[in-house]
Amino acid sequence: MQQSPPAFRFATASAPDVSAPETAVRWLLKRHCLLAPARLAWCYLALCLISLSVGAFWGWRGAAQAMPLALLALLAVGSAFMLYARHAGDAEQITLQDGQLVIELASAGQTQRTQFSRESVRVEPRTGDGSLIEVSGQGRSVRVGRHVPPELRPVLAREIRQALRTC
Repeated sequence: MQQSPPAFRFATASAPDVSAPETAVRWLLKRHCLLAPARLAWCYLALCLISLSVGAFWGWRGAAQAMPLALLALLAVGSAFMLYARHAGDAEQITLQDGQLVIELASAGQTQRTQFSRESVRVEPRTGDGSLIEVSGQGRSVRVGRHVPPELRPVLAREIRQALRTC
């Protein structure tokens, strides 16, 4: 008889089958972005059209500073949008499968991957202070939970510990 995977708040678990006799548990913690980078580009394009139209109208009416100021404003807003878009895809993925806990941190297009043996992992949040969760073992440590509200980080830490014990 197949055992059903445990229920988690932050993770998804897959039931064991013949090809993978162990339950696989995966946490995907992502930044909540209101605008995806592609939609942000369309918004910026619309903003450019409106600003340049207003700048051209007032430049035509004799306000020589209108177009340079519109361009300067678009440059500033474009720079802020680029910073936003650079971090829109930031995420943390934690996978427990085949006796290994794999943590992948993606930030600004860079991915850092750390792998731990299940038996040597320690999960240590500083409870109550809202700090990140420290996963350590084998002389390495990684901090996770950036995309989880501080008050829910202890819940995430308990969930990871539970999965390490039971899955």
